[in-house]
Amino acid sequence: MPSCQKLRPASIYSGKQGFDYFEGIARETTGSQAICMHLLTVPPGGRAKAHKHATHETAIYVISGAAKMYWGDRLEHVMETVAGDLIYIPADVPHLPFNDGDEPAVAVIARTDPHEQESVVLLPELEALV
Repeated sequence: MPSCQKLRPASIYSGKQGFDYFEGIARETTGSQAICMHLLTVPPGGRAKAHKHATHETAIYVISGAAKMYWGDRLEHVMETVAGDLIYIPADVPHLPFNDGDEPAVAVIARTDPHEQESVVLLPELEALV
């Protein structure tokens, strides 16, 4: 029988998307089978690389600060987010989050991929669009 586990985010790893994440729940840390959950702090001026998560959904809860996210096939939409917002990103939807504010934006990110980085697909052809 699998055991329940508790983690306290301490280690940081660099994601393909260009951000540093606090290590959290993932197959690599807990043996999870269908979910991962991490903390992310986006510093002022921080910007991810355009990417999508192939076949995996993403849910985000903004704890503090504010950020924006371009999304869509050509990153043609923009979503503004602030503390208290819940964001859903369907599988395979291109997106590019960024923080153009003066304060860090902190969020909890959960995905249906237990391997945090496995489903990340970089989309360099979209970088120049925003």
